[in-house]
Amino acid sequence: MDVMLSALQHYAFCPRQCALIHLELAWEENAHTALGRLMHENAHEGTSRMRDGVKVVTDLELRCARLGLHGRADVVEFRRASGRWEPYPVEYKKGRPHAGSDADEVQLCGQALCLEEMLGTEIPEGALFYGEARRRRVVSFDAALRARTEEVARAVRALLESGQTPPARQLAWCDACSLNGCCLPGLTARRAGAYVRQLCGEGE
Repeated sequence: MDVMLSALQHYAFCPRQCALIHLELAWEENAHTALGRLMHENAHEGTSRMRDGVKVVTDLELRCARLGLHGRADVVEFRRASGRWEPYPVEYKKGRPHAGSDADEVQLCGQALCLEEMLGTEIPEGALFYGEARRRRVVSFDAALRARTEEVARAVRALLESGQTPPARQLAWCDACSLNGCCLPGLTARRAGAYVRQLCGEGE
């Protein structure tokens, strides 16, 4: 079973969100996702152009057989070095970095692992472009991030193969999640049980 690169970001951000999207096929549009979709549509033009000596390729299909990953890169820049074109992945995000989460870095590293296998090269770094700040943040693909990315890839595959959606947990960033309405993170298992008992008249 192949794992989508976007699922790495979803799982690292919240395993339940990953299951809701990739198992239950749930999706709810809000202002944040709409702006993000427009940004990605602009990045995914499927074009190639030269800019200041850098070859910029958009909407590049990626795959890593070793990890069973597949997806598409927003932008891959190819920079001339030592007589060859070296890839430099750039992932576009609408807002700003999520404090306490490495989800964006994991997704970008997954793209780098795909490119390394496809092109037989080593990629030391890439960049995340955040629309709110209008600037790039360089991400180093060190050993720790690579190990974390492979760990998440295995965890996503196990989640999808299990077919089980993890229970809801209330997290600091839940209110900004587009799936808040169907996830119901505030409705914990204990509260859900009390609600069911109330409906059945057991709490009276």
